Amino acid sequence: MSLALTARGLSLGHPGHPVLSGVDLAVEPGELLTVVGSSGGGKSTLLRALAGLLTPTGGELLAGGSPVRGPSADRALVFQEDGLLPWRSVRRNVELPLAVRRVPRARRRGPVAEWIERVGLGDHQDRLPRELSGGQRQRVQLARALVGAPRAVLMDEPFGALDAQTRAAMQQLLLTVRERERCTVVFVTHDVDEALLLGDRVAVLGGGTLAAVHPVPHPRDPAARTAPAVLRLRERVLAELAG
Repeated sequence: MSLALTARGLSLGHPGHPVLSGVDLAVEPGELLTVVGSSGGGKSTLLRALAGLLTPTGGELLAGGSPVRGPSADRALVFQEDGLLPWRSVRRNVELPLAVRRVPRARRRGPVAEWIERVGLGDHQDRLPRELSGGQRQRVQLARALVGAPRAVLMDEPFGALDAQTRAAMQQLLLTVRERERCTVVFVTHDVDEALLLGDRVAVLGGGTLAAVHPVPHPRDPAARTAPAVLRLRERVLAELAG
């Protein structure tokens, strides 16, 4: 079951030095919300707060209607840097969230093997991270995030360091996985085109607050990149980022 995420009058940062202030945002269960903003504009700060890694300085933050008071298995976080443990194989990296939750080893094998196959690394399960490409490491990270069946996945520019071809493949993999799992996704990116391709809606951060939230015409349709409605929204988002 997917998870609703809600911010009401949310402020983040340090007392007297806010990064974001007065944010009101409702992420619907099962929605894929993309978040764009200038560098240092609070995108990653918002994501870490949703993950329970940062405590708000004001307002409230809810997950499924309950206050966010810390990390939870319901909310998985995916970083730009893969964060894989270099001494653990693909299989042992993917199983890590289940091991932390003390799921018995025999019960880990099935979900771990399934997710390694689903991200296309069935022939690589015994390799170490140093033996994988950047795209393959991100596949491992995605499998590790999803193996515990989270209700929301929070993604912090996960494909930003990949080449264009690998990035496109990872975008498609994310969409395929999300379509089956129906989990809520909040996806932070600096790339407006990526935001408009992936998102049901795009949230624009600017000036230390939430500047706008727009529904995306034709989400997840690569052929719609040049559709007039998409181009108009692209221009509007770029203007909001510049303003």
